[in-house]
Amino acid sequence: MVRYYTDDCAYRLPQKRLTTAWLRDVARAEGYGLGDVNYIFCSARKLLEMNRQFLGHDYFTDVITFDYSDRRGARVVSGDIFIDVETVADNARLYGVSWLDEMRRVVVHGLLHLCGQGDKTPRTNRQMHRKEDKYLAFWKQENRA
Repeated sequence: MVRYYTDDCAYRLPQKRLTTAWLRDVARAEGYGLGDVNYIFCSARKLLEMNRQFLGHDYFTDVITFDYSDRRGARVVSGDIFIDVETVADNARLYGVSWLDEMRRVVVHGLLHLCGQGDKTPRTNRQMHRKEDKYLAFWKQENRA
């Protein structure tokens, strides 16, 4: 089950039902089922604080994923995905894309982490971006834009 929350911001993701169905399809395409996945939309301040506390990083980021998945046994992904709505908005402007398209990219990025996709090396980062593009195109093909 996918749930959506806010913490220290007022953001509301549009099209939650369609987004949940899309995420279920993405997980299935990656070879997994969806367990409990929580998206928590928050402020830059909140995510910076978490980045410092849990990862020892002193910089802003758009997403932090806490993975509770059982990818080996049940092949079910679960976790908490915290998204900084302010950094997503900044990145949308920087990359010249719509705010909602960038938000969807970050939403699927978090799920791909739960599915085991890394992004820390140049190779895994390229793989991540290819998968993001593929699943964003799938969203648009399904007339969910």
